[in-house]
Amino acid sequence: MTPLTFEALGVSSPLVAALAAEGINEPFAIQTLTLPDGLAGRDVCGKAKTGSGKTLAFGIPLLERIGQAEPHRPRALVLVPTRELANQVKQVLGPLGKATGKVVRAVYGGVSMEPQITALEKGVDVVIGTPGRLIDLMERKELSFSDVEVLVLDEADRMADMGFMPQVQKILHRIESKHQTLLFSATLDGAIDRLVQRYLTDPTYHEVEAQEVTVDEMAHRFLLVHQMDKVKVAAEICRNNGRTLLFMRTKRGADRLVTQLEREDVRAGAIHGDLRQSARESALKDFASGKVPVLVATDVAARGLHIDDVDVVVHYDPPEDQKAYLHRSGRTARAGAKGVAVTLMLYNQENEIRVIQRRLNLDEPIVEIFSNDSRLADLHIFDKDAEAVA
Repeated sequence: MTPLTFEALGVSSPLVAALAAEGINEPFAIQTLTLPDGLAGRDVCGKAKTGSGKTLAFGIPLLERIGQAEPHRPRALVLVPTRELANQVKQVLGPLGKATGKVVRAVYGGVSMEPQITALEKGVDVVIGTPGRLIDLMERKELSFSDVEVLVLDEADRMADMGFMPQVQKILHRIESKHQTLLFSATLDGAIDRLVQRYLTDPTYHEVEAQEVTVDEMAHRFLLVHQMDKVKVAAEICRNNGRTLLFMRTKRGADRLVTQLEREDVRAGAIHGDLRQSARESALKDFASGKVPVLVATDVAARGLHIDDVDVVVHYDPPEDQKAYLHRSGRTARAGAKGVAVTLMLYNQENEIRVIQRRLNLDEPIVEIFSNDSRLADLHIFDKDAEAVA
């Protein structure tokens, strides 16, 4: 069966050309489902997870349907839960906006408000923002929602999880113009269903079955290490196994591990909630470009981030449960690449790791290892049977 094209779905020639220039030639499933309704001006509820292609599912109709903005009065508003997601949406829609004569800007806290105000004064057609900063700009009279034609609620479930619903509703109350609403969420129940019932008009519902990461999509190594040798084991893995993402449970632990790795001559960056936005962006950029081959992240900071081409994920602190194990490990099993997930454990953590193994039906040996073990040089061809712990 020949796949549908963007043209067949009703996307205009200039935007099709702009998509092609970005190497985007065929729509994802969520785009195929939602674009006809979105382009027709219908309210849309899309159930889809991060990485499903939902940014273009709302971005294409938005860019096709809005007019030019007056100063301080955007024509489209995209609400997102985090600064990182605001930047990711901007990176996708920015080039397409240029091609269609639309100005796209991300606004969020943690950075100076002045450049954002200056941009709004000149006129921004599409504002992508986090709820807190949008309200700050609104209350300073620098941002008006009176001309909004298209409203997008992206990752609505995460906004609910993070306690942003009161701010989201405050913003929605201020949008009095007749507008289209596009809502995308991994779940459509509870608080999200109430939001849909209250703020959307006769929406169409579309769902893409999430392709969950499975244990078969990666290789697994469970390594029993000694407390005094643990940093050295991690450093040896980082030195020899390509782009490495290490997960910690705490922000303080992440900072401490970066310092410890650097003492072992391993360049590493950190990403967690206490860092300034500029520092988080810099760490992500350096990791994505390969300038810094190692990134240490907390679970919360890494949620929803698109980090491609990760060779090895290291659970430096054991995950809370099997879901967290898969969520973390899935960063190294993207786009068909088969990466390696490594769990480092101390003696008193072995039982909790065995529980996770049982729940995932992972029949993998736990191997005692030291930092001078030659097997750490290539975890893909690791000999699991040597020196296995019973």
